[in-house]
Amino acid sequence: MGLIWDGFTSALRLIWNRDPETMEIVWLSLRVSLSATVVALLLGLPIGMLIAVGRFPGRKLLLAVVNTGMGVPPVVAGLFVTLLLWRSGPFGAAELLYTPTAMIIAQAFIATPLVAGISTAALQQVDPEFRTQMLGLGAGRFRSLFEVAREARLPLLAAVMAGFGGVISEVGAAMLVGGNIKHQTRVLTTAAVQQTAMGNFGAAIAYGLILLTVAFVVVLVLTLAQQRQSLWAR
Repeated sequence: MGLIWDGFTSALRLIWNRDPETMEIVWLSLRVSLSATVVALLLGLPIGMLIAVGRFPGRKLLLAVVNTGMGVPPVVAGLFVTLLLWRSGPFGAAELLYTPTAMIIAQAFIATPLVAGISTAALQQVDPEFRTQMLGLGAGRFRSLFEVAREARLPLLAAVMAGFGGVISEVGAAMLVGGNIKHQTRVLTTAAVQQTAMGNFGAAIAYGLILLTVAFVVVLVLTLAQQRQSLWAR
């Protein structure tokens, strides 16, 4: 209990005093994870829509790939991105490894299957006749797809929350592609791991509590938006 209390008081002290290093770590964590979530949404939603309403050869195979991707360990995703960005890799010339951009790519790689899989399930719950009716009323293909997504907006917000939750707490891929470099790629998860390895359990618990608080606030905002939309839908 003493360690937990020390961690709690350390977290409050770091936040209250606006410790520059801690604030830098928090903002980088948010920037990387939110950016990765946006990328995952831009990629995952079209994939989910394609699987949900499309009829094409290989559709079941694509769904299987998405479902498999939902369970891929983050460290494996990080290893794959590291190999792509390594100096001798196909994208090594871009020199992105050990940068926040590399971390965004790795986290987007993790979150995209989550968003795509949940989006597929959400869009499949919409009555197929709904899109048929939209097309019958003169809506174009893209407009009808937009209306289908709008109809499923509440569970789609759950997909966004799942994607964000999957990356804000991720550590394996962040360590591999980011390297936990001070003032460059150190985020809350990697900072907590480092402090634990050094035996600074109070600081590690403080970073962990800050991470939980940041994740809670972001998910709370999304949840409130979801519930507000639910009230409007009634």
